[in-house]
Amino acid sequence: MVEVFSGRTLLNKDGDFVDPEEALRNKVVGIYFSAGWCPPCRDFTPVLCDFYTELVEESEPPAQFEIVFISSDKSLDDMVEYYHDMHGDWLALPWSDDYKHELKQRYKITAVPKLVIVKENGDVITDKGRKQIRDRGLACFRTWLDAAEIFQNFKA
Repeated sequence: MVEVFSGRTLLNKDGDFVDPEEALRNKVVGIYFSAGWCPPCRDFTPVLCDFYTELVEESEPPAQFEIVFISSDKSLDDMVEYYHDMHGDWLALPWSDDYKHELKQRYKITAVPKLVIVKENGDVITDKGRKQIRDRGLACFRTWLDAAEIFQNFKA
């Protein structure tokens, strides 16, 4: 389980609450710090959508990968609009959850967008997920998976 979200509730795109224990078990997790008002975020989010779709939705079996969106939007309405209009079918920390500030501190987030790839225990695999996806595409997932120390069902 990704201990970093232990005891929290996450949301899916339908607005349903999701138990992180179940949703993130035995997966590499990308914690995506982003905001709709940020042009580089709006530039990278579609790239991340394609990456996620190919790995999770179009792979058989689906890759052991999940993204959790941490919003830096200025209001709940802004977050919901950005999440629904531009994001993939991944999870989000509710906008009202102040835990986002603790996460930003823990992972030393000073600007968005930032994609931090973590192991199940929350330890950082890389804080350069955005650059690695841009530079290496799907190949970077194998590196993350090898570093994650989880049971693997992914075939490259």
